[in-house]
Amino acid sequence: MKRIFDLSLAATALFLLSPLLLLLLMAVRLTSPGPAIYWSDRVGRHNRIFRMPKLRSMRIDTPAVATHLLADPAAWLTPMGSFLRRSSLDELPQLWSILVGDMSFVGPRPALFNQHDLIALRSEQGVDALLPGLTGWAQINGRDELPIPDKVRLDVEYLQRRSLLFDLRIVWLTAVKVLRRDGVSH
Repeated sequence: MKRIFDLSLAATALFLLSPLLLLLLMAVRLTSPGPAIYWSDRVGRHNRIFRMPKLRSMRIDTPAVATHLLADPAAWLTPMGSFLRRSSLDELPQLWSILVGDMSFVGPRPALFNQHDLIALRSEQGVDALLPGLTGWAQINGRDELPIPDKVRLDVEYLQRRSLLFDLRIVWLTAVKVLRRDGVSH
């Protein structure tokens, strides 16, 4: 049932949002050097590495680390970067990852390949059995501000409570958070 939900919603969203996505792709490409899409190595189900697309919001010479580990994240943003991140529009290309089965709409956000502490804690708790999500329980309960142990605690809570109704609640709360721009630190 979850896969049908993911496929239906991702295909519909991609169809409806494709004009906006095309405009954003052109805007990113025209305002900074480099490709419009950034392919990030992320950790998926059972700790398998997959390539996750995002609209590029950072300069092409940005180190491949979690943004909060950069001394001054704002210094690495492209001219469109701040807007893309605040609006969460940089996440739109991940609809592709949902269509191909690397991600789900709801699940723990995919860790970067080098976030070893997060990956280890999730593996210890069995969270690695889940498909990563475009949004998740931890996302709506703190997003960038959460320390890793708290993220994992919320990921475990999602693992234990997951259901279609819980997913729908998380999608709804995510939409509210995005519209309010809650929890975005850069």
